[in-house]
Amino acid sequence: MSIVLIRSLILYILVIFAVRLMGKRQLGELQPSELVITILVSNIATLPIEDLNIPLIVGISPILSLVCFEVLTSWFSMKHIALRRIISGRPKIIISDGRIDKKVMSELRFSVDDLLTALRGNGVFDLSEVQYAIVETTGSISVMKKPASDTVTREDMDIRTENINPPQLIISDGMLLERGLSSVGMSRKGLERLLGRKKLAVEDIFIMTADTSGKIFCCTQNEVTKQRRNRK
Repeated sequence: MSIVLIRSLILYILVIFAVRLMGKRQLGELQPSELVITILVSNIATLPIEDLNIPLIVGISPILSLVCFEVLTSWFSMKHIALRRIISGRPKIIISDGRIDKKVMSELRFSVDDLLTALRGNGVFDLSEVQYAIVETTGSISVMKKPASDTVTREDMDIRTENINPPQLIISDGMLLERGLSSVGMSRKGLERLLGRKKLAVEDIFIMTADTSGKIFCCTQNEVTKQRRNRK
């Protein structure tokens, strides 16, 4: 039992390393080659766990080889468009000028239900609102609405706003995150002065975010505790 546990932990760490090395993508965003590698790695990793007579190196070597092959393939794909087209394919325009291309749907084996489901995932429930839609190489659909159906922006209404990056997490469950603090241009002493005025310490904060404009959101540990008690 202990041997199985040790093997499982080693392979678990190895697979995590392999996935991180291949890049951060969600399962639905994987390119075909990445999905194949992921499936092969998961299957190979189970062999030394299911059969203790198989040496651990027999599982480790193919995993490392496949990951190295995928990294090299990705690097060459970045340099050569033709190779990228062969491995990943190319995006397909499924709706243009508001018209659905039935031929492309047939090539991609997209049913009407598949198309409507993908559009709903983009917040579109009426086909008449779509100006242009393209099926990406990952299988997801990118949609551009018609100007008349698109969301009105502040620029459309001639409202001037300052470009500000989204709030950064500064404190998480009583722990100070130095990277978030520096990204909003706030010093540790400045944060301590701010908390001091509210008679709080870093350990008293559950979540705290801030942006470069000085806007701050703060939720204390006591507030979270009260919410949990109210739910009970």
